[in-house]
Amino acid sequence: MSAKYTIGLDYGSDSVRSLIVNTQTGEEVGTAVFHYPRWKEGKYCDPTKNQFRQHPKDYLEGLEKTIVEALEGVSDKVRKNIVAISVDTTGSTPVAVNREGVPLSLTEGFEENPNAMFVLWKDHTAVKEAEEINRLSRSWGGEDYTKYEGGIYSSEWFWAKILHVMREDEAVRNAAHSWVEHCDWIPAVLAGDTDPGTMKRSRCAAGHKAMWHEDFDGLPSEAFLVQLDPLLKGIKERLFKDTHTCDVKVGNLSPEWAEKLGLSTDVVIGAGAFDAHLGAVGGEVEPYYLSKVMGTSTCDMLIAPPDEIGEHMVGGICGQVDGSILPGMVGLEAGQSAFGDIYAWFSKLLMWPVEEIISKMDWLEDASVDRIRQETAERMIVSLSEAAAKIPLEESSVVALDWMNGRRTPDANQSLKGAIRGLTLGSDAPRIFRALVEATAFGSKMINDRFISEGVRIDGIIALGGVAKKSEFVMQIVADVLNMPIKVARSEQACALGSAMAASVVAGVHKDIPSAQKAMGGGFEKEYLPDPGRAAVYAALYEKYKRFGAFIEESTD
Repeated sequence: MSAKYTIGLDYGSDSVRSLIVNTQTGEEVGTAVFHYPRWKEGKYCDPTKNQFRQHPKDYLEGLEKTIVEALEGVSDKVRKNIVAISVDTTGSTPVAVNREGVPLSLTEGFEENPNAMFVLWKDHTAVKEAEEINRLSRSWGGEDYTKYEGGIYSSEWFWAKILHVMREDEAVRNAAHSWVEHCDWIPAVLAGDTDPGTMKRSRCAAGHKAMWHEDFDGLPSEAFLVQLDPLLKGIKERLFKDTHTCDVKVGNLSPEWAEKLGLSTDVVIGAGAFDAHLGAVGGEVEPYYLSKVMGTSTCDMLIAPPDEIGEHMVGGICGQVDGSILPGMVGLEAGQSAFGDIYAWFSKLLMWPVEEIISKMDWLEDASVDRIRQETAERMIVSLSEAAAKIPLEESSVVALDWMNGRRTPDANQSLKGAIRGLTLGSDAPRIFRALVEATAFGSKMINDRFISEGVRIDGIIALGGVAKKSEFVMQIVADVLNMPIKVARSEQACALGSAMAASVVAGVHKDIPSAQKAMGGGFEKEYLPDPGRAAVYAALYEKYKRFGAFIEESTD
């Protein structure tokens, strides 16, 4: 019997990647990556007001190009035995759509309107709306719809974002029939049915970001939504009631997309999910193991049996939803709004003289300027890490806060800003960089501490994502700060692998996700062990971090 193959399609913040996987062995036989061209140019974004939008053309172009390119490297036998495709995306990343489920930015008159595009997960333009949702949830006299969301609603999430856009843009508000998450739209596109009324909606997206729960019989009540803002009247009935876990079939590959990709219409399409959730699957998450997806931000995932977690609500996290990560398990989500993004910010800060001074020196040839720019950018983080690693660890070190993009967990507050204390005339770039790395590690520990203080144990830590794979310096500091061993998943593309695993279940190759993990998992490539001496010093620094954080939070307007 011929081996069966699945495709995992992983949409990240900067790019989309496709991965073709052998469902019997987990061998990754084909892959391709596509960087969003419009996003790369900085179009439709305004970092000064935390506006981050992405054009659906970036997604559609990447969908076709990555799958076609990944298939170019495999045999006809593999191609003919591809049985399913599943998708993961960032989230909450919603978009306004018309009655046919077409994003408004793909329709006449809205092509260049950022409000008609996907509102990326890290867009924080809806801080005001999130605050209003939180106030009303506690005061309106009815159900507190935030209770399964950790008790605090975030500007990164569905309702806050769509309300902000509706208030800001009358044209979009009037043209929008419904709103759709990125992870729901791509599977619908592949299956050829984007009707927002029948589109299968993701359990993890709805449960963690849209205040959906079975106890509420779906989404928040019409009365609550209208009291929040009369503009929301009628929107609920144009959204959804039912949600689906990642092992559910959406449909078959449409004739249009079968022709574009060179695949059969027999290929089945699975329900979508968030990248971190399927990353946890690809990283072989198991009950009470914290799976940390460490990239531009972090997403910290933990699963627990329903009969053990019971009705206990964990406060200040990004929600707990039955079946959101692994069907049959309660998924708990937390995370940091910025992780690798903080290192990238500092690198860009240090690149200013290169971009603004050296590049304008007339006596330098263009080729030399380009080489200086490229090599400086490529070496920046590596060189900073090497220099920072040589700095003796002391309790009196510079202390930073990792809130450059607000705080997601614990206790979401996207109005917070980063800060640094303890600077002297001797505080050079490596020392500040080390403090920033330590701040991201302290932010990780705050998440661990919240789970433990709320009665949820952590038996181990699994790391995946770009930072986990590339930076020994960062990973060792995180292990020392957490004072726990950290296992790094072997797969370079754990999120895409998790999608491929889910696809194998949708196609009926494996009976459930744990079976797919056992057959297709790549295991672990490395384990970082905490150093007791450094852990003790970091325990003292962590207390300074918490006191500093409390001071800044109290001082924030």
